Amino acid sequence: MATTPLHVIIIGAGTGGLCLAQGLRRAGVSVAVYERDRTRRDGLQGYRVGIDADGKRALRANLSPELYETFLATCAQRPLYGNQMTHEKKFLFSAGPDVLKDEDQPSEEDKDESVSRMTLRQVLLTGVEDIVHFDKEFTRYEQHADGSVTAHFADGASSTGSLLVGAEGANSRVRKQYLPHAKLVDTGLVGITGKTPLTEETRALLPREVMEGVTMVHGPKGFMCIFHVMRFKWDEEGKPKRGIGSTDAEAIAAWPGMLYDNSRDYIMWGFAASEKWLPSDVSRLRGAEIQQLVLEKTADWHPDFRRIFSLGDPGSSFPLVMRTSEPIDQWQTRNVTLIGDAIHTMTPGRGVGANTALRDARLLARKLAAVHRGEQPLLDAVHAYETTMTSYAWDAVIKSRAQMDGHSVMHRGDLIGALARGGMRTAMRTMNHLPPLKRKIVAAESGFRGAGRADED
Repeated sequence: MATTPLHVIIIGAGTGGLCLAQGLRRAGVSVAVYERDRTRRDGLQGYRVGIDADGKRALRANLSPELYETFLATCAQRPLYGNQMTHEKKFLFSAGPDVLKDEDQPSEEDKDESVSRMTLRQVLLTGVEDIVHFDKEFTRYEQHADGSVTAHFADGASSTGSLLVGAEGANSRVRKQYLPHAKLVDTGLVGITGKTPLTEETRALLPREVMEGVTMVHGPKGFMCIFHVMRFKWDEEGKPKRGIGSTDAEAIAAWPGMLYDNSRDYIMWGFAASEKWLPSDVSRLRGAEIQQLVLEKTADWHPDFRRIFSLGDPGSSFPLVMRTSEPIDQWQTRNVTLIGDAIHTMTPGRGVGANTALRDARLLARKLAAVHRGEQPLLDAVHAYETTMTSYAWDAVIKSRAQMDGHSVMHRGDLIGALARGGMRTAMRTMNHLPPLKRKIVAAESGFRGAGRADED
């Protein structure tokens, strides 16, 4: 049983770290978060993150009911269509709300949401501002004989507690010190992302199905680009738009985080290519340079797509070298642990990275609440968390990597790559013209996204 009051130190004010802090605060556990960003506005672009049934379940468990309602109110309007297109702006596959029958539809609780990363951060900061310390660059930790652990920071400050949680992402310094054998490997793919304001001009460039959905565009050499139009429930002045529900309007109007939000309706785009088709210094390019690179690589794409790239905000564009964790055997439990990308970075293909981090936060918060109540020793609780977490997290890492490896074949510049791309397009066109098959595929995908997981106790 705990012999001293439990105090948890969280390194990193990202999605997982802040969700964990919210859950611990609700449970009455003493907690402090340390973030290297200088202010709550820094460090995040306004790109979307998809929140699935697991993520919603975690947020509902860790947030107060009022704050969870604020989260729902600040999500973007749900996409209605899932599309696959060629770089020539021709549809390969498109499925909308008319495809599924009522019995195939996921429940309201299981429906996916889309939210700006910056908006989500502001929601998760609401009510815990007093325990989040910005401009604190973690350098190392030190464990003591009395069972405590001290985090040290670049400014010479330190903080001592019962448990240290690394939640600072794929480049986690906590992981590098604690589990130096846990490695990240490159997938060979590079993503370049950006956002273009949604205006009368850019609206006219996209078909209705693309405007109201998520669209994957397939080009030569395996080049791909995803388009997701983010339409929010408030206008440029931060006021609720006409026609939204009264509950959402009240939550938005009362939310102090709106003062810090940077999201207005926009087209999010993410271009992806094998690194062999890109300059060797692509990871150092930013802004207008990286935007120009996308335009050069899409010279034979439809002019409307290229216009969207050219109208993008240069300050929003940056490259992302896609990496993944390699699963490792479970380690000896101590008073240091990890959540989210700090331990299980995964490729973005299945869109479950942030949701797995939220799932971690829910599980660990519940285990630590039991320690706070005197029901379980700290290390037993942490061991139980790590046992369950590594089971579902490594499964997600492996499946995400397998999906990315499948896409990698289409990035080949030889005959095999050409045949793979041609076969994919033929299969999509065939499925698009067979309504029973289309319905079966969409129902299966909806079931996967909305199935959720059983509670881990």
